[in-house]
Amino acid sequence: MNYEAVIGLEIHVQLDTRSKTFCSCSTEFGAPPNAHTCPVCIALPGALPVLNREALEKAVMAGLALKCEISRHSVFARKNYFYPDLPKAYQISQYEEPISKNGYVLITDALKREKKIGITRAHLEEDAGKLIHDEETAGPSYVDFNRCGIPLLEIVTEPDLRTPDEAFLFLTAIKEILQYTGVSECSMEKGELRVDVNVSMREAGASGFGVKQEIKNMNSFANVRHALDYEIRRQTKILSGMGTLKQETRLFDQRKNATVAMRFKEEAHDYRYFPDPDLVPLIIEKDFIERIRQKLPELPEVKRLRFAAQYGLTEYDASMLCASPKIAFYFEEACSGYGSPKKIANWILSELLRVLNEQKLEIDQFPVTPEMLRELFLLIDAGEISGKMAKAVFDEMALSGSTARLIVERAGLRQMSDQAEIQNVVDEVIGEHGNVARDYRSGKTSALGFLVGQVMKKTKGKANPRLVNEMLLKRLKS
Repeated sequence: MNYEAVIGLEIHVQLDTRSKTFCSCSTEFGAPPNAHTCPVCIALPGALPVLNREALEKAVMAGLALKCEISRHSVFARKNYFYPDLPKAYQISQYEEPISKNGYVLITDALKREKKIGITRAHLEEDAGKLIHDEETAGPSYVDFNRCGIPLLEIVTEPDLRTPDEAFLFLTAIKEILQYTGVSECSMEKGELRVDVNVSMREAGASGFGVKQEIKNMNSFANVRHALDYEIRRQTKILSGMGTLKQETRLFDQRKNATVAMRFKEEAHDYRYFPDPDLVPLIIEKDFIERIRQKLPELPEVKRLRFAAQYGLTEYDASMLCASPKIAFYFEEACSGYGSPKKIANWILSELLRVLNEQKLEIDQFPVTPEMLRELFLLIDAGEISGKMAKAVFDEMALSGSTARLIVERAGLRQMSDQAEIQNVVDEVIGEHGNVARDYRSGKTSALGFLVGQVMKKTKGKANPRLVNEMLLKRLKS
């Protein structure tokens, strides 16, 4: 029997706000444990929550960007469950009346096939704290409440995904949209984006659903893909052997590259949702929604098309540059007033990304500004430095933060472009290697490369390679 996978995702995104969802505590990452806490977020008796307006605005912005319907009326609910890092013993979330619903994201696979992935809901909620376990097996566990109360947007998809690759494409698209709108940085290293996966198998062509398995807290898109690959194979093997599956929650073990059982899955009714009596229903006016809509930036799919048309880029180059809003902004700033955007695109996608990867930097931490990169290209175009020199100059710019012109002048790297000076060296090389010159004249064209190399050696690599080639050819043919 042939089986197909039915996959749905639950994505928890930390909203980029300065304070928490229902109190004024800071959301700054990396503070000492329990430094950012107050009576509200650690649930002291009598403390009352007040909704963060910035969190609401960013939730609406995300909903609009994800083509969702924004609910004029929504309700916060208490989701009851007991866990050491949840001080209230319930989480403030949304259930029956979320802030946005019925959206979609378009994905395109390697064969250019487009598919619409439905979004059931995108609702506001607060995060829990963090448990830190001692390395010793019988050691204590510690609770850090800094993360407790930080605003989250939970995005729940329809079960429209069928393969691990589709899940990867969808998550990449979601991340781009959220970063472009400024809703979240989506740093998985900081826990700003976490993914739960629901997957079941059914007979190919069937309309029903199989027994769902949930895989919790994926911390990278690659792990989502690996976990789905494993789980699809595991479930198919069990069903093909006439075995049965039971609904359960599983974890992905990165070392084993496999999922492992965690617990039987609790059903939604076990959480005993009910409206939070401390928070009134949320009424969102049309004007508020429209003001947010007017602030929507150019989204990645539109920017990719514009980059290809406006700058003459290939579809691949435009896609790579637009994968990050910061890279896309850097590219456009570097191109401002410069006539060859393709050259800058190639440099960013090769040299600049290489250095960022080596130095483990984000582009907004990079000392070479777009204006500095543009100056480097102007020096190349003016013949003051060669392309080979430019790479060495760029590496020094990345280390020191100095401008290209200053580095060139300080190190004496300026390219030799004086034709009379180059001609003297060309004549000298031909005089010293007359036999090689005769080989070239007798048809051995590869001899030219040797002569070019000798000229470059005598000028310590500073001679303009184009002029060297032109002058050697002219001299050899005379």
